[in-house]
Parts: sequence; structure tokens; C-alpha cells
Amino acid sequence: MAKDKAEASGLSGVSVGALYGVGPARCRAFAKLGVHTVEDLLHHYPRAYEYRGDIRLLSETSPEGKSAVILTVSTAPRAAMIRRGMTLLRFRAYDESCSAGGSCEITYFNQNYLKDTFAVGATYRFYGKVERRGSGYMMVSPAFEEVTPGREDELPALIPVYPATEGLSQKQIASAVSLALRMAASGGEDDMLPAQTRQERALCAQSFALRSIHRPRDMESLALAKRRLVYDEFYLFALGLAATRARVREGVAPVCDRADLSVLEAQLPFSLTGAQRRAIEDIRREMASSVPMSRMVVGDVGCGKTVCAAAAMLFAVQSGRQAALMAPTEILARQHARELSDLFSRMGISCELLIGATTAAKKRDIRARLADGTLSVVIGTQALLSDGVEFAAPALVVTDEQHRFGVNQRATLSQKNRHAHLLVMSATPIPRSLALGLYGDLDISRIDEMPPGRQVVDTFVVDEGYRARLNGFIRKQVAEGGQVYVVCPAIDEQRADADDELDEDVLLGDVSLRGAFDMDLSALQRAAHGDKPPLKTALGMAEQLAHDLGDIAVECLHGKMKAAQKDEIMARFVSGEVKVLVSTTVIEVGVNVPSATLMIVENAERFGLAQLHQLRGRVGRGKRKSYCVLVAGSRPGETARRRLETMRTQHDGFEIARQDLLLRGPGDFLRGGSDGESGAGIRQSGGIQFRLADGCDDADLMETAFADARSLLEQDATLSGYPVLRERMERMFTVDASILN
Repeated sequence: MAKDKAEASGLSGVSVGALYGVGPARCRAFAKLGVHTVEDLLHHYPRAYEYRGDIRLLSETSPEGKSAVILTVSTAPRAAMIRRGMTLLRFRAYDESCSAGGSCEITYFNQNYLKDTFAVGATYRFYGKVERRGSGYMMVSPAFEEVTPGREDELPALIPVYPATEGLSQKQIASAVSLALRMAASGGEDDMLPAQTRQERALCAQSFALRSIHRPRDMESLALAKRRLVYDEFYLFALGLAATRARVREGVAPVCDRADLSVLEAQLPFSLTGAQRRAIEDIRREMASSVPMSRMVVGDVGCGKTVCAAAAMLFAVQSGRQAALMAPTEILARQHARELSDLFSRMGISCELLIGATTAAKKRDIRARLADGTLSVVIGTQALLSDGVEFAAPALVVTDEQHRFGVNQRATLSQKNRHAHLLVMSATPIPRSLALGLYGDLDISRIDEMPPGRQVVDTFVVDEGYRARLNGFIRKQVAEGGQVYVVCPAIDEQRADADDELDEDVLLGDVSLRGAFDMDLSALQRAAHGDKPPLKTALGMAEQLAHDLGDIAVECLHGKMKAAQKDEIMARFVSGEVKVLVSTTVIEVGVNVPSATLMIVENAERFGLAQLHQLRGRVGRGKRKSYCVLVAGSRPGETARRRLETMRTQHDGFEIARQDLLLRGPGDFLRGGSDGESGAGIRQSGGIQFRLADGCDDADLMETAFADARSLLEQDATLSGYPVLRERMERMFTVDASILN
């Protein structure tokens, strides 16, 4: 039996406050980062690395980026009060490139405690921006490390940059991590993974991985560490999905074997496609069994998933039971209610809408009718999960936009509705291999056939030079009765830097973890001196368009707004009062606006193919010809250019998803949005946290981890022989220990 001695020794139960130098105040600061125990700290991975291995002479540095220089201190540090509450510590240092009398002035603000740190004649590696100042140089608050003469090569080239918060400096975090690593090392070298698995998959030991992710010797050790830790996350996730699936399948669901689809077809103004019929047959067959159905219907926007859900709800009602549909937003819930209430009323089926905005009296009425069985179908938001909502005869729960509801929420729905059948819908087409990974607890029906007459949205890729013509095109669309979406990758300037992680060509810090697999040394050196192209912001773009478009009504929508404010703006767009909606990706999953004829995506190179396809699906839903314009920013990388070309020429969602997987790896399908909405991928909600896997660019690694997890469960279904694996998996899924009982 494999067992990680470090974890078995209780690091998951040892408070981070047990580490030297971590008092109550720092404990509170660490808690803000989700770090409560020593084990949490070991898995608090760097978000980036500063590359300090490219040592330069002062004369070789550029003020455009940060540089690493080795300097000798030539004057004693002097502290001075420059104004009330602010002090200045200043001294000089030099290297061999300094001309006679020349040197670099080094300054620290409000850090007088460093006064005795820098001794005259001592040598240090400084890292920061080097500015020219007359015949000399200047550095302000550079990072530093003392250098032993003749042993410069012993300094680490890669320095971790951790996610931080107020009250914790990088040095304080790094110091605590070092103590945690020493504590873990004292527990031994055994590993939670079976030795055979590590050997077959060429995975490094967990102890090496943790040590190297925090203190990498070089890029090779960092890549090995990341590969092992990403594998672990996928492996644990696969175990948890399998456990959830097994738990759900142990339940007894109501048998819904009275299924007459002709009743629904008689009310439809169109014929079902072959793909819809196949999906509905999957649903009918499984609902006729006492084994709880756990099925996802996945397909492009407009492919007809809602009709499949309507058929499932009809089967439940025909069998004398009740059904519920849960949407992620009130806007989407209202849209479903409008469409389905009319359809069900014509079939004599009662249907109501239950959301936060529902009046108290109406809520009491709906709850009472659900409880006594006189209400057959309810449509709502997560209000359906609240206390007091009880079903007399639950048979089916449908959730829309699958990635908004994670595996834990699916389990909650199943428990609340006494093992009712579960049907989830997603408008994000994903390749089969990735679907098995992300939704291993669900069976999948793919609707890969669009209804007849669904129009193709013409797609164009332009640059900033087309701005004037693009504004003219907006005016033309509005004049002809159309409406326009404009999507930006950031809300405002303050959040723009955080949003830069959307693009694989932009590095966080100097070297992102995301690039640690394939970035060579020369690329690191270039990255350390590069800059980032600017992002278009929703607030800024809305203001600019309001000025440029004159009397055309422009509004801005983003995820930091309150729900009521978002609903009010979206409702005015749906009604046609607002003609141009500038937004972040909050509208990626949204209501049906048939008059929307133009989608403009700013900084389109920053988005993945799957997300661009989702955004494009917001238009072309009516009878009018529709367009999508992808505006590329400056200097898009080669991968970004290939993505944009794929979007221009390809319209099949499943093929686009396959290309996205090949170009960007599975990590981007796991990513959440910087805005807090659907984001650049389909990360599931509900407590699952991927620390490194959401930056993974290796689809094979994910598939391998899932295959290995399935193999282990075939040998030991309850993981009784692997208590550490079991405990780690349970904590990842934030569920109680009964998950495997």
C-alpha cells in the first residue's frame, strides 16, 4: 500500500501557525489565501517565476524591463526622512562596466530596517528596473540576495512569485514555504501514488515535485514537478467523479416508463432532427429504469437542446411525477419559462417560474403546489435548492449551462430530490476525450446536427486600423433594425493586468507556470525583458462608443455589477431600448436576442476558440443576416493567429473544440473567467479547485491520469488500501467521508 508519510504524519492537520515566524496576524493573512494548514501551504504554488539567471552588466540593461545585476556596495547606506511618514534609504554600488566615478544609486522607501544589511565591499545580486541617470544608473527597491564571491552560479535562476495578500510579503511567504518543505521532508520519501504508476508514467516523486515547484533548480526540474502535480490533480478529480457516479447510481430513481413523444411533436412547428431523436431516446430509455439517470446533452447554441429537456420533463409528468429546470441566471430562467410555459400549457401541464425576484406570496403558492403535487414543472435558479422547496413526487432535475453547476451541486440536487433523474445541458461543444475527463460522472448525448435553416454567421478578422469602418458598420446594423454586442476581455484598467492571463503569449510576472513545459532558456530571457500589449476594457470601450456613435443607445454590462443591475440592463437590450451592449464574457451564456446581428470581440487573440465560438453563437438567432468581427490587438502570437483563422473558416462547434484542445490543451477548458463568469473555458463550480491543471497544455496527460484512476478503482473500488488518496480526493471535492461508503 502506497502512503505519503509526510501527509500521514498529519500535515493536513497542522496549522500554518505552527511554523516559526507565523503568528496570529500572518495566520489571518494566510487564511485570506485559503492557506490554513502546512499542507495547504505546500500546495500554495507560485503563480509565476522571476528569471534572475540572465546576469547583465549595468551597461547592458534596458529600462524597458527588469534586469539581474551583480553589484558591489561602495557607500554605506544612509537613511533620511523626506517627509512625515516617509523615509528614504540610499547607497551606491558598482560593477565593472561603470566608468571612473560612476555607479548605481540604490534606493528603498520606508525600509530603514535594511540599513545594516548592506555592508561596504559586499556583493549582491539585485533584480529590478535599471534606469539611466546622467553618467550613472538608478534602481528603486530592487530585490536582492547576497553573493559569495566566486560562487555566483549557486544563486537560483528562477525565483517564485506567490499569490499574495495584504500583510504577507513575498519573502514572508517564501520563508514559510521553506519551513513547510523541511517539515514535509522529515516525513520521508514515500508517495501517495502506487510505485508502479509512477514508474510506468515516468512521474517524479511527490517530494521532488513539491520541492521543485517551489525551489526549481532549472526549467527541466520545474517541468517535471509541474507534470507530476498536474497529473495528481487530474487523478484525484477522476477518483472523485467515479465516487460521485457510484454514489448516485446506488440510489433508486422513480421509473418513468409512460413516454409518448407524439404529444410533444404535435405542438412543435418543426420536425425533430436525427440527433435530437437519438438524445431523446437515450433519455427515455434511462428514465424508464430505476437506476438514476445522469446524462448531459451537449451541442452548439441553437441545436435544440431545450426540446430534449422538454421531452424529458414530459416523460416525468406523463408518469405522474414532477420535474424542475434550474438555470444559472434569472435572465436565462425567465427565457426558459417563456418558451416552456406556453408549450406545456398547450399540453395541459402546469408550469411556474421560481426565482429570487418572485414575490413572497407567489413563492408560498409555488412551494405549496410543489409539496402537494398539483404543480408539475418548476423553472428557476438556485432558489430551487433553498430550504422550503420540497417536491411531492420528484422525478427529474434539469440544469442548463452545465459548467455553472459543478459535481458537488449535482450531488446536492440528487440528494435533495431523492435520487431523481438528472439531465444537464451545455452549449459548449467539447471533444469526447475531454468530456470523459471533465464529466466522468455523466453519460453524454451529443447533438451534432443543426436544425434546417440555421444561418451561418459570417466571420471576419480585422485589426485596429478598421476602427472607423467598424463604427460605420455598427451604425448600419442599428439603422436596419439590428443590435450589436461588443465584448472586451477586461472590465477596467485596474483589472486589465489580472486579465492578461487569457493569452498564452502573455506571461504572468516573468515566467508563468503555464509555460513551464515548453519554454526554453532563450525564451525565458526574452520574456524577462518583454512588455504586454494593452487590453480593451468594457468601461472604456462603452464610453468611447457612446461618444463615437452619438444618439445610439450604448450600455455596459459586466460581472462585478449586482444581479438586479445586470438583469435590468439585459432586459433593456432584449426589449430593443439598448442598441449596443458593451460587455465582458458575462453574455457568453445569455438570453436569446433574435435582433442581435453583430458580435464584435475586442482583443480576440486573448480568447480560446471554444469561448469565441460561444460568443459568436449570441448572434444569428433570428432571420436577419448576422456577422462576427474579431478585432486582433497588436502582436498576436502564432497560436493566436491560428485560432483566429480557424474561427474565420470553421463553424462546426465540435471541430472548433477539437482544434482548441490541440492548440491550447485541456487547461483552457478548465479556466474560469477573470470576470467571475463563464470565462475562457468550462471550469465547473461547486468546490473543485485546480491549482495547476487549469494551465495544462497536455491533453494526453489528462487522459492518462483518468485511465489510471479507473484502473485503480477496478482493483479497489472504495480505496480502502489507499487512505491518503481517499482523504485527498475527499478534500478536493469538499464532501464528507460518506462519499465512498
